Amino acid sequence: MTFFTKDKFYIVTGASSGIGRTTALLLNELGGSVIAVARNKNRLEEMKTNCKNPQNMYLEVKDLTEDIENLPIYVKNLKDKYGKFAGMAYCAGIGIRNPLRTIDYETIKKIFDINYIAPILMTKGIADKRNNIGKGCSLVYLSSIDAKLSSKGQPLYSGSKAALSATIKSLSKEVVQNGIRMNCILPSMIVTPMTKSDEFHTNEICEQYPFGWGETIDVANMIIFLLSDESKYISGQNYVVDSGGVL
Repeated sequence: MTFFTKDKFYIVTGASSGIGRTTALLLNELGGSVIAVARNKNRLEEMKTNCKNPQNMYLEVKDLTEDIENLPIYVKNLKDKYGKFAGMAYCAGIGIRNPLRTIDYETIKKIFDINYIAPILMTKGIADKRNNIGKGCSLVYLSSIDAKLSSKGQPLYSGSKAALSATIKSLSKEVVQNGIRMNCILPSMIVTPMTKSDEFHTNEICEQYPFGWGETIDVANMIIFLLSDESKYISGQNYVVDSGGVL
């Protein structure tokens, strides 16, 4: 079993629901100190009421797409408040079905802001050696199986996730000299509020998922492994978590 210590602080974005919520709760349960970032204050507070160690769960209400260009400064401010970071799980994101006829600049910007630009600028802040613990710092990003499959009707979502996966792989080669690791996880269909609202996917034949749709804990367990020192020899990877049948 992987355990963390309360003197190690981890940012978890998208912590109020879905995979982010499960990751924040699990990391907290295993002993780590979590800075849980999300837009919805009520859902964040509800999440904290369900955590095992509330004294080590810190809530930050933040829309990462607001003042997006200053996210590196936001990270520095969090470091000044809590201390240097041992890692981050970037789980915030948006998935919208956008066939070509519906695409416009504002939609492109909306999706890429949260799925691509925000995680890269958060990374810029955390990778600053003044803001992280150095060796042992691990950053994990929630990409998607669509980065490889590029599903019909989801060109912007697929594109934003593919861009994230490729960029993190490249950045991992820059930060390795500072002892920082970076990895992406590419889940297939996971039961979350976002996927349950997608009628197209919920009506898909599930033969392509031999073990059925995944639970959020299935992805959270992988995130925890990659955040921990048990994965200290792993960086720059894109891990597919797809029920053994999509790819």
